[in-house]
Amino acid sequence: MDFGKYKYEQNKKLQKARKKQHVTHLKEVKLRPKIEEHDYRFKVNNGRRFLELHDKVKFTVTFRGREMAHTDAGFRLLEEVGQVENAARLEGRNLVLLMVPRSTAAKPAERKPAPAAGKATAGAAKAPTTGAAKAQSTGATKAPSTPRATATKPPVSRS
Repeated sequence: MDFGKYKYEQNKKLQKARKKQHVTHLKEVKLRPKIEEHDYRFKVNNGRRFLELHDKVKFTVTFRGREMAHTDAGFRLLEEVGQVENAARLEGRNLVLLMVPRSTAAKPAERKPAPAAGKATAGAAKAPTTGAAKAQSTGATKAPSTPRATATKPPVSRS
């Protein structure tokens, strides 16, 4: 066996493997408690874009002076865009939240359409229907859904 050919093939395999890798970076988005609506949406959208690119995002809300008395306003600024890795915590004058992108495995599977009424099987016609089954078949009950994040700034008192 030609050792040079073997090393060449190994090198090509390593190059292919490296091409498919993604290095996760930590991006930081800095906010203030008295941020304007447009600035807030702009920074949150940047954070959302970083998460879509599979990077971690560190949201930091910095308090100055008397703002420390109203840290609850900072907690309201931080919204759930991805999965929270480290919950929001106060570190000195900074409120820090670390988010990671939602995993692709966490996405709900697509539902198959229900069979048409005319094509029901014989076993399905014989089965008694309960109130819960009727509600499910008519779509009267909703499946629990996760809250969707909005890019609107929560109300902040400026006292």
